[in-house]
Amino acid sequence: MALAQPILTGLALHHLGALIAELVDPWSAQQDSRLRQRRGHGRKRAAGAGPGHTLMFTDRVIATLVILRFQLPHAALAALYGADRSTVTRAVHEIRPLLAARGCAAPEAPGVRLHTLADVFAYAAAHGGHLRVDGTEVQVRRPRAKRPERRAFVSGKKKQNTGKATAVSDEKGRLLFFGAFRPGRMHDATMLRTEGVDDLLRQYPGVGVEADSGYQGLVRDYPGQVSGPPKKPGKDASEEEVQRWQDQRKAQSSGRICVEHAIAEPKQWRSLQRYTGRREHFPETAAAIAGLVSDRCVQR
Repeated sequence: MALAQPILTGLALHHLGALIAELVDPWSAQQDSRLRQRRGHGRKRAAGAGPGHTLMFTDRVIATLVILRFQLPHAALAALYGADRSTVTRAVHEIRPLLAARGCAAPEAPGVRLHTLADVFAYAAAHGGHLRVDGTEVQVRRPRAKRPERRAFVSGKKKQNTGKATAVSDEKGRLLFFGAFRPGRMHDATMLRTEGVDDLLRQYPGVGVEADSGYQGLVRDYPGQVSGPPKKPGKDASEEEVQRWQDQRKAQSSGRICVEHAIAEPKQWRSLQRYTGRREHFPETAAAIAGLVSDRCVQR
């Protein structure tokens, strides 16, 4: 069980044990459903009959965590376990969706998981929270030439092929949401609008949002609810006006900076520094990591 150490999985041993206990029933149900679909009928022999697993369930979870954290080649991890590469790949494809489906932990509501932006707004309204929102992007594989979606992933900011996500945190920098995945070409505010944030802001007028200059449209449309950096004074402004603008900008930035800290935590995992897997698996990978990071954030 050397691979179960926190330096490799990113989780404390007690957290790892709780995670394995949480996932074992969904994984068993998933396996039974898959086997029944393949057979076309129910089980005819008692559970446990037939060949055993090369990788037990605990090893499957640990292998998936190590790959998420360090983005190791599946063949390298298979060599450590004495298994075939396809066995590790199959294990990742079984466990990663279960991790992604967990959502983020709600700090003030033990046992509650936040899966959508609507869940986050409802949680903030119930607990008097003030949300911080920001977008982030991760470099991904470049699509092959002559594919229609090739330009969609080119980020105007980074000049690279990226995948984008929206992060939401509370005033303590605890991650509440990491989703709204879009190609890198899409603007941060557009990502949030396509997730239905306009309806949520109207539905929960008591929930305030702190954002940066990338969300100026939302600041304009919801002036009493969404706050952004103050407008820079003109060149002919007096020293008092410039100083007042600097003070306001610093105060707004200080209130919003905690979401940057929330984004930095999942980006300590190698998969969210530069994702080398298939682009279609990036949202699932990012959601899985965000859920694991949020479990640790709850303790703050």
